[in-house]
Amino acid sequence: MADPAFAIGGLRALFLQALYPRAMAGVAQNSDLSAPPWGRLLRTARYVHTVTFGTSEQAQRAAARVRAIHRALWAADPDSGERFRLDDVQALLWVHVVEAESFLSTARRAGLRLSAAEVDRYYGEQVRAAQLVDIDPQLVPATAAQVADYYARMRPQLRLSDQAAHAARFLLWPPMSAKAQLYGARAGWLAVTGTAFGLLPGWARHLYRLPGLPGGDVPPAVTARLLRTAAMTLPTPLRRGSPILQEARARAAAVGYG
Repeated sequence: MADPAFAIGGLRALFLQALYPRAMAGVAQNSDLSAPPWGRLLRTARYVHTVTFGTSEQAQRAAARVRAIHRALWAADPDSGERFRLDDVQALLWVHVVEAESFLSTARRAGLRLSAAEVDRYYGEQVRAAQLVDIDPQLVPATAAQVADYYARMRPQLRLSDQAAHAARFLLWPPMSAKAQLYGARAGWLAVTGTAFGLLPGWARHLYRLPGLPGGDVPPAVTARLLRTAAMTLPTPLRRGSPILQEARARAAAVGYG
């Protein structure tokens, strides 16, 4: 979760999460999708880092805030019209599984080496993150095989809604100041988001009506490796990560770990 490919994995998760209409409706009906996304992206990353690297107390506080927001907000199912609260278990489970799988698969395809046992250990650890937002741990896939089975069960329910298409376009081409674009921010952002999109499963790209990529899955994986390698060559101060990650490393070092 501290790997340099974290940001690419998070963006991949957003593209994939949007294909579940119920989850997408919950976001679209309670957010301004035309507003710059930077604040939302940073808040999401901060929450994930807090749950992953914070103390138990910090993780519980962050999760309590998210649970309170979910309880207070409602949306309408785009197919049935049924009103549901944002703590809808199936939507929360989809968001959790896609997030965990995206972080893992992106890091591995970008060059992080993990054994099959380590992969299953990671998924098992992520069950605790799901519990923090009140998902029954018995529902949460805890191995790579269970994640694959979960995706197979969910695929018939996935589709490209108008809201998902709008969110994907907006994520690929968000508003930027002329100054930021002058310094190459647009090209850099497209490189990262384009890579994230290219790392989607083939069936997900098909739902986005972009089933084929020249060279198959190789180009985005190569780009992910290049971006990860470039990030790892940055000066040490730029590679330290968020303050909460630095605090976690200090706590680990204090007890002789790492």
